[in-house]
Amino acid sequence: MADLRPIAAPFVVPGPSGVAIRTRLKNLTAQDEMVLRVVGAHLGSLAAGDLKQRCADGLGHDSDRWAQRKRELTGLSSSRWAGSITKATHDQWALARRGLAAHVQGLQAGIDMLAHRLSQPLGQKGTKRTPGGYRSRQEWHAKARRLACLTARHAAAVADYDSGRVRVVRGGRRLLNTRHHLAEAGLTEPQWRQRWQAARWFLSADGESGKRFGNETIRVTDDGQLSMKLPAPLADLANAPHGRYLLTCRVGFAHRGQQWADRIAADRAVAYRISFDPQRDRWYLTASWQYAPAPTVGLAAALVAGCVGVDANDDHLAAWHLDAHGNPTGAPRRFGYDLSGTADHRDAQVRH
Repeated sequence: MADLRPIAAPFVVPGPSGVAIRTRLKNLTAQDEMVLRVVGAHLGSLAAGDLKQRCADGLGHDSDRWAQRKRELTGLSSSRWAGSITKATHDQWALARRGLAAHVQGLQAGIDMLAHRLSQPLGQKGTKRTPGGYRSRQEWHAKARRLACLTARHAAAVADYDSGRVRVVRGGRRLLNTRHHLAEAGLTEPQWRQRWQAARWFLSADGESGKRFGNETIRVTDDGQLSMKLPAPLADLANAPHGRYLLTCRVGFAHRGQQWADRIAADRAVAYRISFDPQRDRWYLTASWQYAPAPTVGLAAALVAGCVGVDANDDHLAAWHLDAHGNPTGAPRRFGYDLSGTADHRDAQVRH
């Protein structure tokens, strides 16, 4: 039985390097919503086909194959839409690959534990470091069958990982399986279909520094005008020059709005994503960007003047000033709050 994982030495965690803010798109006309649905469905179909090709390439994928996929998509959309689709596909495949690796590790850990306990005599007591044997013959037999099941699943997962095969569902596997349990989910078939289609739309565009307002594909001006470049097959829907569609709504960000305004004024890259919530029948725009994280200092330097220890409780935050050795100094502080509403609202209350 391997020893327990040692506890790493304390260190200073680097600060965040990215920002994502969201706002609701209000006062959209019927024409605006129709265009968003058509463009999202068209690009979503292209993204699904590109993901299929990427999964088929497996470990044989390279930069030439990536460029070929992008060239194939450019004629059906645009060069920038094609770049966003292929990058999103690459990220989704890589995420599934990391998830499969974690799944293999989890199965191996379960196999090791079961094998160790099955090798111990019945009723053998464990210690603080190693578990003992099983309590009865019936439990031993059940765990032996469990070990055989995990071993077979581990072999299949390792074979998939070695061959570069991943299992990905655009729209989410949970939502896909909900189709077979509509009554339990409280949904009708049209309601599920609407959620499924909205989850598979693609309306995301990466930013590009040096371009006007930081994004040529989905552009938001400093006065709140939102427009997007239409794919080539849908150019007849354009209501603005250069094959663009200008939405009637005005965009503004309440949270970090000044940071966003300063960024687009300097033509720095901002990525946008337009999404639809079928449950609320609302459209949203998410803006995100990255910045260089602040340099971190060593732990000794950070503790010169002490630090603040914070404990999150059910209805309050408890904070205490600690010296360089971790000993409390002064009196503790208590910050109460009344958590209510949605999870996002509760998180905002804690941050405030």
